[in-house]
Amino acid sequence: MPADDPEQHLDQPGQTPSMDPSITPSAPRPQRPGVPAGQARRKGGRRRSDNPRVDVARRPKHRKNSTGPRRRELLQALGIFQRATPDQLWKLTRPDNKHDKLTRDNLLDLQDHRLVRIELVREDQRQVWVLTKRGHGEAKRLLEPKGIRISALREEKYYPVTGKLLGTSYDDHAAAVTSTAAELHRAGIGHRLGFQTEIGHRLADGYVQRADLVVRAPAAGVPVMLLEIDRRSEDAHDLVQKLRRYWEWGRLLPKDAAKGTVDLVRSRPAAIEDVDHELRLWRRVYPPTGREGLVPVAFVFADTTEAKVATTVAVLEEAGRRYWAPRRYDTLYEKAVTARDYRQAVPVVVTTLEQLQEHGANAAVWRRLGRTGEQTLTDALDNPDGDALYRRQYARAKAEDERRRAAEREARRPVCKRCGRKFTDERWEETTAGTAWKARELSVCGPCSADDVAREEAAAEAARLEAAAPPKPQHDEEPGKLRGLFRRPS
Repeated sequence: MPADDPEQHLDQPGQTPSMDPSITPSAPRPQRPGVPAGQARRKGGRRRSDNPRVDVARRPKHRKNSTGPRRRELLQALGIFQRATPDQLWKLTRPDNKHDKLTRDNLLDLQDHRLVRIELVREDQRQVWVLTKRGHGEAKRLLEPKGIRISALREEKYYPVTGKLLGTSYDDHAAAVTSTAAELHRAGIGHRLGFQTEIGHRLADGYVQRADLVVRAPAAGVPVMLLEIDRRSEDAHDLVQKLRRYWEWGRLLPKDAAKGTVDLVRSRPAAIEDVDHELRLWRRVYPPTGREGLVPVAFVFADTTEAKVATTVAVLEEAGRRYWAPRRYDTLYEKAVTARDYRQAVPVVVTTLEQLQEHGANAAVWRRLGRTGEQTLTDALDNPDGDALYRRQYARAKAEDERRRAAEREARRPVCKRCGRKFTDERWEETTAGTAWKARELSVCGPCSADDVAREEAAAEAARLEAAAPPKPQHDEEPGKLRGLFRRPS
């Protein structure tokens, strides 16, 4: 077992430095203030290890019994989100606990091992924790094998004159992003390893649209969702442009797409709608959504008023209708089919961070653009008036149309003028075929026509037999007597 492996000695309690009496002076010497008697003079000043008993006494007992999995969870969470408070880390790792005290104790334990550090203390007295260089390397070792991108290291930089730590401002937007992920995880929507931040989506013109948060929660019915966290620092029309870019990105083809498809879409951009989603770029990046349409987008508003949220949502609905609204199905039964086609639309849901924190992300706090009222997340993403309804309505309309056509055809079926019976399909086809003019009688049914044919055939056979019979003998001739050729009449 390597001695420098941090994973192995995280759970070991701190050991007391050696107090060998051989290093103790033979006679007490006067000490400077702040240096306890019995200890060697040290130029660097007093250190915490000089009095280990005090440090051990102040350490909570359950910190000694903390486990490696809990520490790995904290390192993974900080590796993904870069900075977080104990409250956020509690919800991202062990939301089943009643409070964040155990999380704070584990953070202190990780601090003792120089894996994490406190970057700043917010106005509400909450500490913001980040990874140290050593902790960043450990988190990278935990995340990279799982294919998860680790956030950049927050290095300690000091102002050269005052010695004050630089770069300690905690962006409220970053805090809102982490809090949103924490609330989703707490509600069972996604695992901490299923979150990613600042994921870029490159458009055809080279512009990169970065999603604040990407969540993958197939077990919760949300295989993938892109989240934009807005503290009303952006204009509502800027959010519409973000929605447009996600819509355009969902219509891109991969670089290795078939040349015929590329040429067709290049000459006629609308032809992309006929290209299956499996052949588009977004399916190379994300799993299927399990629903019609492109990758769903959620707008989470934080630190704002209800009036501002209502105004922003109204602008999104009106100006962004082209990107989120479904269309009518192009079908022969338009009057009977009320379902909507969501295949080319971006499902958009909205909520606020305050609602997520108060009611939970699994509650009815999500509103789908184009609908009224709030729903749970899965209900908001579902399309009850979409493809499933279309298939039912189409099948019902097609069956009704077939019944109507059958009834109309039955009403046009000819009737035999001789016996009054309706024509069979075969007889009807005979009378309407291109050679029907050859038939002798078109107004009688098949059996009657067969009777006519039978009578005609019987008459013809009788005539044939009569013509083939020998001639009858004359009455004035004696039977058996032949008339000579040159016999003179008597």
